[in-house]
Amino acid sequence: MNDLRYWVGFNIVRGIGPTRLRALLDHFGDAERAWHAPAGELRRAGLDRRSLENLLATRAALDLDRELERIAVIGARVLTWESPAYPRLLREIPDPPPVLYVKGTLMEEDAWAVAVVGTRRASAYGREVTRRLTTALARSGITIVSGLARGIDAEAHRAALEAGGRTIAVLGCGIDRVYPPEHRKLAGEIVAQGALVSDYPIGTPPEGSNFPPRNRIISGLSLGVLITEAGKGSGALITADYAAEQGRDVFAVPGSILMRGSAGTNALIQEGAKVVLSPEDILEELNLTMVAEQIEARQVLPADETEAALLAHLSAEPTHVDELQQQVGLPIAQVSSTLALMELKGMVRQVGGMKYVVAREPGVEYVVD
Repeated sequence: MNDLRYWVGFNIVRGIGPTRLRALLDHFGDAERAWHAPAGELRRAGLDRRSLENLLATRAALDLDRELERIAVIGARVLTWESPAYPRLLREIPDPPPVLYVKGTLMEEDAWAVAVVGTRRASAYGREVTRRLTTALARSGITIVSGLARGIDAEAHRAALEAGGRTIAVLGCGIDRVYPPEHRKLAGEIVAQGALVSDYPIGTPPEGSNFPPRNRIISGLSLGVLITEAGKGSGALITADYAAEQGRDVFAVPGSILMRGSAGTNALIQEGAKVVLSPEDILEELNLTMVAEQIEARQVLPADETEAALLAHLSAEPTHVDELQQQVGLPIAQVSSTLALMELKGMVRQVGGMKYVVAREPGVEYVVD
C-alpha cells in the first residue's frame, strides 16, 4: 500500500481519530492527498483549529519513512481500514481504529474469538475458573483475546497457550513496549502463538488513560466477552459495556455475594449478562461447538483446482504419480509439487514407490451462523 506512511502519520496526530480521518478521506480521496493538503483546504474539510495545528506541527517534524523503518525494526506491521487482513469483526464496530500495529500473526480463524477479562487482583477462585474455562475454549478452537494485564488477563493468555490454542493481547501502549514489564516473556510467547495488537503509535507509554479506550478493541475482536471475576470498579466492566454497545454477547461467572471481587460479575448477571457455569454455556450460545471440526475440515478441503482434481482421483488405494498425471492432464512437475504440498497439509500420504493415497476423506464444512 503506497500511502501506508500517511496512515501512520495521521495516527500520530493528536485530535485526528476515526471520525475526522474518515471526513478527510471522503474530502480528499486518499490519505496522501489529505496529508499534503494546504491548511485552508484542511479547514474546509472540517478540521478544527487545534487538530489543524497539531497536524501541521506533526507534518513538519515527522519523517514518515523513518517511522516505517522503526516499525519494521521491532518486527511489527501495520494494518489499516484498507488492508485485506484487517480483522473482520473489528471492522464491524462503530469507528474502528484506522491503524493497527501487529506483532505476530492474525489469522482468518481468529474471527472465532472470545475475550476473557477480569480483575487485576484475582483470587484463587478467579484464577481457577479462568484457567478451566479458557483451556476448554482454546481446545475447542476458539482464539482467546485479552489485555495482557496482571491477574485474570494473564491467566487467560497462559491457559490458552498451554492448551495449544491461539491468543491475542491488545495493548494500552505502543507495540514496542510491554506492560506490565514482568509479562515480557508472556508477550513473546503470545507473538509466537498469536499476536500483540495496539492502535497506539510506537513509543506510546502505558498511561492510565490509554487502557479504557483499548478495551473497545478487545471486545471488537471478539464474538463475545467473558468476565470471570471483577469488582464493582474493575476496568473489565468497561469492556463489557463496549461489548454491549457493539452488539456482542456478554458472559459472566457468578461468585460469592460475600466477596468484593465478584460484585461486578454478579451485577452484570443482574443486568442481563449470560451466566456461565461451564464452557458449553459460551460455545452453545455463540454457536461455536463445531469450530475445531470446521478448522480441520478446511484443512482437507482443496485450496485450488489442481488439488481438487488430484483429490478426485485419489482414494485409499495407492495410485502412482504418473497415473495421476495422465488422469488430470497436467504437467508432471505441477502434479508432483502439488502432491508434496498436499502431503504437508495432511491431505494425502505417500506410501512408497511414488504412490499416493488420500490421508482422510474431506469432511463436511460446518457453518457458523
